[in-house]
Amino acid sequence: MTQWTPLHVKLHRTLRQRGLLSPGDRILIAVSGGQDSLCLAQLLLDLQPKWNWHLAIAHCDHQWRSDSTPNAKYVETLTNQWQLPFFLQTAGTEVPHTEAGAREWRYHALSATAQREGYTTLVTGHTLSDRAETLLFNLIRGTGADGLQALSWDRQLTPNLRLVRPLLEVSRQETGRFCQQREITIWEDATNLDITYSRNRIRQELLPYLTQQFNPGVEQHLAQTAELLRADVEYLETQAGELLEQAKSQSEPIVKGEFTQMTQRINRRILETAPLALQRRALRQLLQQQLPKAPNYEQVEKMTALIQAPNKTQTDPFPGGATARVEGDWIILSPERR
Repeated sequence: MTQWTPLHVKLHRTLRQRGLLSPGDRILIAVSGGQDSLCLAQLLLDLQPKWNWHLAIAHCDHQWRSDSTPNAKYVETLTNQWQLPFFLQTAGTEVPHTEAGAREWRYHALSATAQREGYTTLVTGHTLSDRAETLLFNLIRGTGADGLQALSWDRQLTPNLRLVRPLLEVSRQETGRFCQQREITIWEDATNLDITYSRNRIRQELLPYLTQQFNPGVEQHLAQTAELLRADVEYLETQAGELLEQAKSQSEPIVKGEFTQMTQRINRRILETAPLALQRRALRQLLQQQLPKAPNYEQVEKMTALIQAPNKTQTDPFPGGATARVEGDWIILSPERR
């Protein structure tokens, strides 16, 4: 076995302490050809004899760049050298040229591959640096603690597939050094240099500026903040869910064609006994269940105001046409009436 470096030791310890992976797991590694995913693949391959994993490599080709096909060929060649199974997903013309659209397509393609081939864990090379960038990106767009703690260690993608990010305590500088030491050729993605993408501008301009002008350890500190917020958000969401269940009762369903929509009755006297943070989260959870897309800050505040509003107060329609009104001790959230 290859001699372990400090990075091997760090990853091995992280996996054991956090319970992210188990011996014998069937693991699909998402590899773009960049330094982070190549570093992760090599580390897992080196640790494989100790953990007895069943490893495979998956690559997603967006076909945005002229060199995307050679990139895919390079990852396939490297995978063959590692003697691992290789799976390629190539995008069609329907994938939008946006960060969000590409990310959604990648996760869908990777999940489909994993489930088809019988892999129960999908791992990606997101790092401490990605976590810091994501925190800044969401902060600039406007978000609460939920957005600031994005990029969790693991989450369930489907009932049979977990997403794991093992490198969230490893910086991009560390993955670069590892690839250099192991003489792993990195396939540079030209789109990562395009500062018209907000994340690239944060990576290339904002974080270096903050590092030089304010705090050399800014990436580490931002990532630690995200980790602390993750635990806080998890606890608050659980408490808010319990509060919502206490305050909620359902009326008779309103049937419209083949769909059944429910009018929700929420006891505002129960809600008003809780701290404001839980009131907001409980009502946001309610709106998430009822609206066609996730509610924004203004929509949650509009609902929260009804807890203390006069009787018969009513909101203007939410997206999808639902409205909320006050009836005595109750907040009534009704679907669109047609």
